[in-house]
Amino acid sequence: MRFLLLVLLGLTLGSCAQREPQVITKTPIPALLDRSELIRQGKEWEQVQNHYGSLRQKIEQGEDVAKSTLELAQLFTIEARITGEHGHYYPAAQGLLDGLLENRDLDQDLRFVSLTTLAGVQLSQHHFQEALITGKEALQMNPYNAQIYGVLVDAYVELGSYPEAVAMADQMVAIRPDIRSYARISYLREIYGQVEEAIEAMQMAVLAGSPGSEEKSWAAYQLGQLYQRYGYLEQAQHIYNQILEERPDYPFAVAARGEIFEAKSEWDRAEAAYLEAASIIPEFSFYESLALLYQKQGQAAKADSLLQEVLVMLADDVASGHAMDLEYAHLYEYGFQQLEKALDYTLEAYTQRPNNIDVNLRLAQLYQKMGKPAKAREHTQVAASTQSKHPDLLSLQADLASLSLAE
Repeated sequence: MRFLLLVLLGLTLGSCAQREPQVITKTPIPALLDRSELIRQGKEWEQVQNHYGSLRQKIEQGEDVAKSTLELAQLFTIEARITGEHGHYYPAAQGLLDGLLENRDLDQDLRFVSLTTLAGVQLSQHHFQEALITGKEALQMNPYNAQIYGVLVDAYVELGSYPEAVAMADQMVAIRPDIRSYARISYLREIYGQVEEAIEAMQMAVLAGSPGSEEKSWAAYQLGQLYQRYGYLEQAQHIYNQILEERPDYPFAVAARGEIFEAKSEWDRAEAAYLEAASIIPEFSFYESLALLYQKQGQAAKADSLLQEVLVMLADDVASGHAMDLEYAHLYEYGFQQLEKALDYTLEAYTQRPNNIDVNLRLAQLYQKMGKPAKAREHTQVAASTQSKHPDLLSLQADLASLSLAE
């Protein structure tokens, strides 16, 4: 899910007509949750609170109800990313958007932005086929908006329809070359094995972002992950340090530094980084990384306790409508070493998107671990269909080739 957090940024309501019905939805107005002090980012949190209060007041007083409801839903999607409170904010945003879209008299500009925002929420919840359907409906209403093409890029990538994703990305960058379009170009270049070009495009995305903004921090984090994935650890660490200079306590950069420390066998520094990240937002992957670190160190009791916490966190996400099959699969494969259960979850994801190269790579790796090389080769072939140079894929291909020679 490395690119879905840029989906909703950039959508504006400036083109919406003034006429609108006064009563749009009877959906109760969801609460704005308090941010941790570590992620209030000075005046940013004050501005968010003021904006929420203003929108709530307008809705309650029947003033610009539809436009205010839409803006509130968009505010919630941003807060979900920043706070990690997905279980509260994504269902809240979807409820508001569903209420808007049920109104047949809704202004068409508002309907378009509502559909595009809803598709972004569906992507964040991992409902990729639904997001594609919603995105296509929005595209029919307005084929000249860059952000709807971004939504479609993401949906097509997740479903493994890569040529279609490339076509949508071309349209997006032609309309508006900015941080969101450059990021998507980067993802697609990596998918097609163009690693250096992917790094270059993500560098352009970072340069296009506003200093200290969440979206620039996320793009820079993706750049760091690119460097890290292909073995450039020093460059990755430098990027993470830069992020934290501009946006202190950005949790994903904090955790990523932990990954670098762990790769260098600096266990104490890695533990401290994961603990720090987990204290900022309730992101399950931080707890999982810490648990796996404890396993490496032979601290079984600590690891098992954290793994149980991760199970609870994943169950909460599922209860709020988030599809978490691959996350469960990773936990059972690496945390509990239960390969059969990991396979069941991965196959569930495969059923939903059989052409996705990442899902096929995960399946191939599992089958290889389970001593089923024929099945591993079958899925490796799909995983390699775009000429990806992902290190895990290249390693698996080498292992399978060696096994073929031994046979």
